[in-house]
Amino acid sequence: MTDTPPEMTYDEASDVCLDVVERVEEAVVVDRAVLFEALSAVIARGHVLVEDVPGTGKTVLARVLAGALGLEFGRLQFTPDLLPADVTGSNVYNEHDRVFEFAEGPVFTNVLLADEINRAPPKTQAALLEAMEERQVSVDGTTHDLPDPFVVVATQNPVEQDGTFRLPEAQRDRFSVKTSLGYPDVEGEMGLLDRRANRRTIAPSVDAVVDRATLVALQDLAEDVRVDEKVRRYIIDVARETREDGRTEIGVSPRGIQRVFEAVRASAVISGRGYATPDDVKRLAIPTMAHRVVLTTEATVEGVDPYQVVQRALDVVEVPAVSPTAPDPEATADGQAEGRSVEESTADGRTADGQSRGRAADGSAGNGATEATETDRATRGTDETAGTTDAETDEAAGETGAGTDQEAGAPEARDGTADGRGGESGAGE
Repeated sequence: MTDTPPEMTYDEASDVCLDVVERVEEAVVVDRAVLFEALSAVIARGHVLVEDVPGTGKTVLARVLAGALGLEFGRLQFTPDLLPADVTGSNVYNEHDRVFEFAEGPVFTNVLLADEINRAPPKTQAALLEAMEERQVSVDGTTHDLPDPFVVVATQNPVEQDGTFRLPEAQRDRFSVKTSLGYPDVEGEMGLLDRRANRRTIAPSVDAVVDRATLVALQDLAEDVRVDEKVRRYIIDVARETREDGRTEIGVSPRGIQRVFEAVRASAVISGRGYATPDDVKRLAIPTMAHRVVLTTEATVEGVDPYQVVQRALDVVEVPAVSPTAPDPEATADGQAEGRSVEESTADGRTADGQSRGRAADGSAGNGATEATETDRATRGTDETAGTTDAETDEAAGETGAGTDQEAGAPEARDGTADGRGGESGAGE
């Protein structure tokens, strides 16, 4: 397995993402939109919170997704007696060498399934905070880096809340996406039984579509996605609208805005685009924002769901019109300064050139000479000579008594003189 991320275009990235989704669908009956939401979080270097009733495939989704991505998978069953050291690891005394050695915990993997995370006490839940945000754990004053990539897929059960500990807002805010699988339809459950009939094992499994280096390449490609200033403002306006809603105590945080921004860029990669659109924001607004909203007591009693707050924000905030060919808002200050310098230099050049040409025009009017090239002067000299010859011929014809010819020759002479002045004026300009 190579550690060097391969070069990849946006079209190739979209094809890879589609291959991963189709591979997961071979083992899990789930709406494709849910898979895209989870994959967006993975590409955005985020984490996924899956909340649903038992038996809908939450655990299978995490394991199969890790398998399709070619990542190492680890599972940790959260229980009320679980300790923080059971998550992060601890220092163990080695009697042979008579030293303490660090024994890595389950968190040292690529994809960690934190199963039923709300059954562990807050102290144990907090052990994941540093790992999720900093990609490291600290034990006895020593920091240990986690593997890259690192993704937490946590599950929780919305029923049977006795003996559970609700995730604090600080930890819910660490998850990029919160989604749910729901019950499949009749065709989906029939397909589930067909797949079970065609395999000899209880739990489904899939072969890897990509390797770790390819996933890292997808994550790097998402960093290059262009997000127009109007789309950025759209994200902010929707988030701020959740804060101003009278049914909320806490709306989407500034950290939440950043996670939405990252997920939107990942959505663009999945779609095969190098730029984000307002549709990316609308598609991921509820799964990336709803779990960050804290309702008031009155709204909770009335049965208001946080997703309704986000949906109202989407309905209220005006959707911007964005062109894919709009200029990149990531122009640096040096680039702007360079552009201004070029404009100033061009303007100064035009001014100096105009003054020079103005002086040339003035000189032509006063002295009958210009600063044109030798070729222009030769050409004008030939024209003037021809004009003089024509004038003398016309004048001679007039002296012999051809009065009619004299009248016709006068306009011709005036035209020739005008043409000569016109040429000089053009040279001055």
